[in-house]
Amino acid sequence: MFNKSKSPAPQPSSGGASASSSIPPLPDIPAPGAGRPAPQAAPVPAPVSQRGLSTLSSDLQFDGNVSGGGDLQIDGQVKGDVRVGRLIVGETGAVEGGVSADYIEVRGRVVGGVSGKQVKLVSTAYVDGDINAEQLSIDIGAYFQGRVLQGRREAPKPAAQPQPVQPTFSQPEPGPQIIDMKPIG
Repeated sequence: MFNKSKSPAPQPSSGGASASSSIPPLPDIPAPGAGRPAPQAAPVPAPVSQRGLSTLSSDLQFDGNVSGGGDLQIDGQVKGDVRVGRLIVGETGAVEGGVSADYIEVRGRVVGGVSGKQVKLVSTAYVDGDINAEQLSIDIGAYFQGRVLQGRREAPKPAAQPQPVQPTFSQPEPGPQIIDMKPIG
């Protein structure tokens, strides 16, 4: 009786786009009317992973150690050690304690040791402590006081031929001897 056909999805015109078409769809939800998934953009190298970034905002203070495998941005203050996967200390952020992560970017203040594979001190950074890193970048204007230990990944060494083990003999040290003397008979 009623026969209604589906109309194709509206195509944006060059004159102006409607409000609904100006908002792009979420990456995990296909666009309306699209039978195939949207092409993925080339991955852009970023200091945060796809899991998302946890943030300690500028009006928060945290006393204690922070640890985990995720990504963290500190805009507030932390008194304690921080051990995460990736760390950004924002311009308003401050850490009093050791910092350890694969990737560390310091824009704020760190008083304590810094240890990571990649460490970057931006021009607004203040670091008072030793840095242990495979790769270190310090922008002009950054303040750093401490020592730097640059660790490099070494290629696995080939297995060496085993050396024959020479037996070692040790003589007991001379000392008093105790003799049990019992009368005979």
